Amino acid sequence: MPLTINSESIPEELLQEEFQAIKSHYENMGAMSCCERDPEFREYARENVVARVLLNQAAEQEFPDIVEVEISAALDRVVQEHGGAETLCSKLGISSLDDPMLRQDLVSGLRMDKMFARVWGEQEEISDAALQEYRMNHQDDYLTDERVRAIAIFKKVEKVEERDGIYNHLRNLRRQAIQGADFEAMAHEHTDKEDKVTDLGWFKRGDFMDEFDLIFFSLELNDITPVFASHWGFHLAKIVGREPAVPRPFEEIRETLAERCLQEQRQAKTKAFIAELKAKAVIE
Repeated sequence: MPLTINSESIPEELLQEEFQAIKSHYENMGAMSCCERDPEFREYARENVVARVLLNQAAEQEFPDIVEVEISAALDRVVQEHGGAETLCSKLGISSLDDPMLRQDLVSGLRMDKMFARVWGEQEEISDAALQEYRMNHQDDYLTDERVRAIAIFKKVEKVEERDGIYNHLRNLRRQAIQGADFEAMAHEHTDKEDKVTDLGWFKRGDFMDEFDLIFFSLELNDITPVFASHWGFHLAKIVGREPAVPRPFEEIRETLAERCLQEQRQAKTKAFIAELKAKAVIE
């Protein structure tokens, strides 16, 4: 049975597109397998579409008339944001800026902006005390990057038949290091890097390949990695420095905290407004 919202019929294609977008999002996050959560995602899709339609209906009813000067200003902003009229038309697949669908989208956007401005009300300044409390409740979101420093030995593998020999050579160096040999001196002597630079310096997650992150950030200060492989060859490293993640200074993140608090306040007001619209709507 087709979905209707206040007598407006909703195309099945719209629900399917929303469902596919939600499913793709969760697949990219690795949070699902196959089709086990499809019913849940279809319900999410339905709720999202219902909310958007109700908001559009409310905006059109509350602000039916948008003056031409507002539309022209909105069009100018969009053209500028996209680097010119030609680029915008190309991205949208339209022949000119007079396209009626573009005008309709601009009008709808202006109505929504007006409605949200009314729903959200005037922005109230958030006190530092409130921001500090918010920061304390979300400490893990505002930490410095954990960093490590490592000295590494790199051995390149040019022929398949060399792999076992190189691997065992590095295993032997690892045994010597564990027994107390000077790792830095060994690294300088045995690395295949032409510049003989073995100190990787300080780095955070994401600065190197995943293979490095998974190993280096699981070790403690002065630990020696197992011998591990990358696309270029074999590696052996020692952790010679470690800086834990610590809270960032308040002044450094004050604006970020204020923006996040504001967004959450607006989201709460929007959610409450949608609930009011649903309570009065006829959804079949």
